Amino acid sequence: MTSSSNSNMEEITKVENGSRDWDSGFCSAAMVNVTQKLIAEAIGTFFVVFAGCGSVIVNKMYGEVTFPGICITWGLIVMVMVYSVGHISGAHFNPAVTITFAVFRRFPLKQVPFYILAQVIGSILGSGALYLLLSPEAEHFYGTTPVGSPIQSFAFEIIISFSLMFVISGVATDTRAIGELAGIAVGSTIVINVFIAGPISGASMNPARTLGPAIIMNNYKAIWVYILGPILGTLAGGFTYNLIRFTDKPLREITKSSSFLGSMTRK
Repeated sequence: MTSSSNSNMEEITKVENGSRDWDSGFCSAAMVNVTQKLIAEAIGTFFVVFAGCGSVIVNKMYGEVTFPGICITWGLIVMVMVYSVGHISGAHFNPAVTITFAVFRRFPLKQVPFYILAQVIGSILGSGALYLLLSPEAEHFYGTTPVGSPIQSFAFEIIISFSLMFVISGVATDTRAIGELAGIAVGSTIVINVFIAGPISGASMNPARTLGPAIIMNNYKAIWVYILGPILGTLAGGFTYNLIRFTDKPLREITKSSSFLGSMTRK
C-alpha cells in the first residue's frame, strides 16, 4: 500500500507540475490576454474596412452613398469599434498608431508585430468579404490611390495622419481629457480628414486600410505613399502632443537625456 501510495503521489505531483508549466506557458493569463487583444484588433479592423471600404465600393457601383455618406461612414464605424473593443485592445486598428504608441512607450514593443499582423489580416478579410459579395471590376477599386501626383498625396497623408494621432494622443493618453469622448473625437477627426483629403489621396491614414484592398484587387499603385505617409504623420503627431503635454519639469531637464520621450509620455 505504501509503495502504491508513493507512486500515486508522484504521478499527482508530475501532473500538477505539468499543469503549472503549461499554465505558465501557452495558457498563461498573459498569453490569453494578448490573444484576446489580437482577436479584438482583427475583428475591429475587419469591420472598419468592411464598412468604410464598403461605402466606397457601393457608391462606385450603385451611386447611392454619396461622398458625404462615405465620410460619415468612416467616422461612424471607427467610433463604434472604439467603443466596442477599445477597453480590450486599445482599438488601434492601424499599424501607424501602434508603432507610434510603442515609440512613445505607451505600448509594449514586443506586441507590435502581432498587432500589425492582426490588423493586416482583419483588413484582408474585410476586403475579401467585399470582393466576394460584390464582385467588383477594376474601376470599382475600393483602396487608395493618388488622384494627382504621389507627392501631393504623400503630403496630405502626413498632415491628416498627424491630426489623427494628435487627437488620439490628447483623448486617449492624457489623464486630463474626458476618456469617454475618445471615440467621438477620433471618429469626428476621421470624418473631417476624409472630407478634406478623400478626393485627393483617398484619406487612408492607415497602412492596413490600404493594404487589404491592394492585396485583394492586386492594385499597388503608389503603395509607398500609404505606408510611409501615415507612419511619418502619426509619429510627428504623437511627438508634437508630447511636447505640449503638461509637465512641471524644466525643459533642460526633460531634454538632456535619452529618456526625453519616456519622461514626457509618463506625465
